[in-house]
Amino acid sequence: AHHVAQLGISRTFQSSTLFMKLTVLDNVFTGFHLSYRTNFLKRILHSPSSVKEERTLRHKALEVLKFTGMASMKDELAANLPHGYQRILGIAMALATNPKLLMLDEPATGMNPSETETMIGLIRQIRDRGVTIILVEHDMKVVMDLCDRIVVLNFGQKIAEGLPEEIKQNHAVVEAYLGKEGVPTNAA
Repeated sequence: AHHVAQLGISRTFQSSTLFMKLTVLDNVFTGFHLSYRTNFLKRILHSPSSVKEERTLRHKALEVLKFTGMASMKDELAANLPHGYQRILGIAMALATNPKLLMLDEPATGMNPSETETMIGLIRQIRDRGVTIILVEHDMKVVMDLCDRIVVLNFGQKIAEGLPEEIKQNHAVVEAYLGKEGVPTNAA
């Protein structure tokens, strides 16, 4: 996992992988583990260079929280956050590794419509910063709103690949995922 992160690849998981007893800020701070320049002993002994580096990385963690809209929650315990914000915190932790490629596994799972719209907006902002995103998602509204290109699997077999408009019209996709009526008019 460490080597993959060094290659600029980060991911989130379908279930939260947060440190529930840490604050929001400390959770994001843990994502900067690849950024440390001082060695472990200097960090334990709180050497001046280690203290300075920690201050810098905490500032960067706060910048990530500002970007994700969670700066005002920095002192909250992760366990106290509503589900939608826990999902966003997971993405914030992944962003701390400064990825070139971000793999998101079901980022909208369990969210209400308002939380889903917030998540879509955040993912767009990440994409607009030049981060490539691979999205695994069953919420077709999210997929259609975000994806430039879509690959559809059904029971592990690729049944379609193309642009969102092509996917909406694909008979195999409509039957497998969208129902016989296709994508609801409010989904795209």
